[in-house]
Amino acid sequence: MTATEPGAPTTPVWLRAVPPRARRKPPLTLERIVELAVTVLDEQGVEGLTMRCLAQRLDVTATALYWHVKTKDDVLDLAVDHIFGEVPVPDDGDDWMDDVRVLVRAWRGAMLRHPWAPRLVGRPMLGPNVLARTEVLQSALVRGGCGGLHLAVATRMLANYVIGASLTEATWRQTADPGARAAARDHIAASAGAYPTLSASGHLDDTRWDDDLLFEKGLDAVIHAAARAGTPD
Repeated sequence: MTATEPGAPTTPVWLRAVPPRARRKPPLTLERIVELAVTVLDEQGVEGLTMRCLAQRLDVTATALYWHVKTKDDVLDLAVDHIFGEVPVPDDGDDWMDDVRVLVRAWRGAMLRHPWAPRLVGRPMLGPNVLARTEVLQSALVRGGCGGLHLAVATRMLANYVIGASLTEATWRQTADPGARAAARDHIAASAGAYPTLSASGHLDDTRWDDDLLFEKGLDAVIHAAARAGTPD
């Protein structure tokens, strides 16, 4: 008798092995695309990210990918906004300058963790994470007395400072030769006659002042300049 014939002995349903199901791929979402894009950017930089590579890593067709993002530029914009989500949004404190410091330090930290990011931050920054943190920055500056043109100037001063500092630091850190900065410093020292001020000032000498100290001192100078910018003429 076969199992389908009446009266054939059968194994109780509770004891039957459950046949394996075909493994289903997770659904393709914009969030998955952006998270993987950030991973690829961290590994290979902007040049290493292509739509074809992204589709292959996601195990989808290019057509499926293009339902969510139209171009590589779309992906880059979304990736930049994504990493800004790593920057905590501080509550308003008693000192607006401290609030600016907390925000800008975290901004720098996010860009250094993702060294491809600083060179892209000059793109249109309209993502929700970027705008939320820019709102916090301007709110702190307004509490510090900035408004109108002064507010725009102070915002740009701080944004340009942290982007520029992060770009410089990220570039040095990505240099394949770990002794590149020391070699640059030696070049200046060997040409002290041509560059007496650079030689005497310790330009590019990270054993004299490291990047963290230079960033903090520069940030203080920019914040106090922003405060002066908010003072009525």
